[in-house]
This record gives sequence, structure tokens and C-alpha cells, in this order.
Amino acid sequence: MQRHYRLIVLLTAGSLAVMPGAVIAPVLPQIVQQLALSKTLAGYLVSAHYLTVALCSPVLGILADRLGRTRVLIGSLLAFSIAGIAGAWTTSFLPMLTTRALLGAATGGIAAASLGLLAQMYPDEQARSRAIAYASTALTLANIVYPLMSGWTGAQNWRSAFYLYGLGVPLALLALLFLREGKVAPRAAKAAQQKNLAQVLLRQPQVLRLLLTLGITAATAFAAVIYLPLHLTTTLGTSTIDNALVLASQAIGAALSSALVVSRLHRRFGIVAAIPLGLGLLALAAVLIPQAQAYSLFIPLAFLFGAGLGIAVPSHYAALATLAPLELQSSILAIATGTNFLGQFLSPTLYGVVIQQSGVVSVFYAAAIVALIMGGFWVLMSRSKSDIPVK
Repeated sequence: MQRHYRLIVLLTAGSLAVMPGAVIAPVLPQIVQQLALSKTLAGYLVSAHYLTVALCSPVLGILADRLGRTRVLIGSLLAFSIAGIAGAWTTSFLPMLTTRALLGAATGGIAAASLGLLAQMYPDEQARSRAIAYASTALTLANIVYPLMSGWTGAQNWRSAFYLYGLGVPLALLALLFLREGKVAPRAAKAAQQKNLAQVLLRQPQVLRLLLTLGITAATAFAAVIYLPLHLTTTLGTSTIDNALVLASQAIGAALSSALVVSRLHRRFGIVAAIPLGLGLLALAAVLIPQAQAYSLFIPLAFLFGAGLGIAVPSHYAALATLAPLELQSSILAIATGTNFLGQFLSPTLYGVVIQQSGVVSVFYAAAIVALIMGGFWVLMSRSKSDIPVK
């Protein structure tokens, strides 16, 4: 029974990794209006934490190995709540951007420590795989629940939504009560793994290709997610709850496709061949979104967009896991996660140029073009002998 409590605490804490973006996105139009921000600056508020997550996760992971994962987790949870709630008291762009960056740093500590504790709890490979599957499910549910909670609490005042970050405080108390430490892995073994990791990255160009297109996919998809609520509010005058429902439908599409479709595509067509299929769905939805004139059409289009994303991104991770040696799978996937976060951080810069030149609608067309180019590249790769078989 104690292990079940520990698992629930870890899964709930790990789900906070998606809360920084999930809370601010539905209320972003209100923030833009009240703080008089440009659309490009608004995008940075949504994506700033991704850079600090990518930078701080490895550092805080090393710190967790030295000081203890539970200590780092508890400290990160408390810092998460403080930085998150502080955003509600800001009145201009730079102070809010600072709180978002600090929120990302705390999120990096939560991600590193919670994953380390989860692996420690389940030393058996099959049990650990199930636990990681539970964590993926928790993240998917969080991507649905947190935007809805934000839209509801921030319906009257966007500042109210930021108090949802206070969830880190009770979770820190639960972690203090239920989580315990285990033995730390030898440093010599870690040094050898780091050397082998560099060799894998340098000697397998397919790994670098996958990391590159994963980052571009993350940037492209995130651009659409950032600016979709702004597009809805501008064209249809939607509320924060309406925006949250559209974002939730995107998350549902991603969850269902990754859970029910991806493995079947991998078995039938191969892992690499599934990537352009997902990118094609993403591109189709991105082209159709600017054409929609009724709110009811945005729900299925967001679902379709999420379905494409739910195929393309897991296929990247599956390909990387297949290419990586068993002892380096965690390291390779950690780099992939950092690449994903980095792509999302750079998204406003890359697509902000499009907005300045042609407006928000052009972002969706640009996203479709980029997705089609990457899809075409992976079609060529899947037809060559470089396709990756399913284990």
C-alpha cells in the first residue's frame, strides 16, 4: 500500500511538468490585453520556461544524485509554487518573464527528481516500463485537466489561474511523508556512460537527424498551440473556457493516437514511416484551421492536429530508443526531451517573424509547409534501408 501512495505522489508531481504552459495558454489573450503586449512577446511568456527546463534538468539531475532525489524534489516543488504564484502579482512583461523562467527551472528539478525516484522504485525492467507508461498517461491527463482548470479559474481574472501553481506545496508535504531514498549509482559507471553517449551521437547520423526534426516538430506544433487561442479570440471573440476546450481537444487527440494508433503503425509500416503520417495529419489540420468560420469546427480540427502530433512525436522517441544501446536509452531520451523543450522555446522567435510580416493566420500555413517538408524527408528515409525495425 505504501508503494501505491508513493507512486501516486510521484505521478502527480511529475504531471506538473505540463502545468506551466497549460495554465497560461487559455488566459493568454487576457494577459496580452491587460499588459498591452505584442503577440511575439506573448509567445515568449508561454515558452520561456521551456528553455530553463532544458538547461536545468541535467544540472538538477546531477544535484539530485549527490544530495538526494527527495530533497531536490521537495525543494523544486516549493520553488515551483512560489515562482508560479508570483506571476499573478506582476504588472509588466519583464517581471512576468522572470517568474516564468524561474518556474521552468523548478519544473526541471521536478522532472529530473521524479523520474529518478520512479526508476529507483521499480528496478525490474518490466515493472519500470509499466511505471513509465503510467507517467505518460498522467501527463496526458494533465494536458487535458490543467487547461480546463485554468480556463475556469481565470474566466473572470487571469491572475486567479496562476494560483493553481500552489499545488506544489501540498505535494511537497506528501513527498516528505511518503518518499524515501535508495542508493546512488557509482560515479565511475556514469563517466563511462557519458563517453559512450558521445560516441553514439557522433557515429550514428540517424540519431542526429531524429533530434533535429523532433526539435523542429516541437517548434512547429507549439507555434500553432500558442497562437490558436489568440486566433480564436480575434476572429470569434471566444472566452478563456472556449479556448481551454479547444486546447483540451488537441490533447485528447494526441492521447488517443499515441495510445491506440502508434504501435499499430510501427508494426505495419515501420517506426520511421509513421513519422510522415503524423506530420501529414498535422499539416492538414494546420491548413484547415484558418478556413474555419464556426467555433464548432475548431474542436475536430484541434483533435486532428493533436492526433498527428501524437503519432509524430512518439515515433521520434521510439526510433531513438531503438537506435540507442540499452544502457544509454535514458540518456538519449533525456537529450530528446531537452531538444523538445528547446524547440518549443525557440518557437516564438522562428514564427514571430511570420506574424510580423503576415499576421497570425500565416503561422498555420507556415506550420503546414514545414511539416510537409519534414514529412517528405522521412518518406525518403523510410524507403531506404535506413528504416528502423520494431523490436
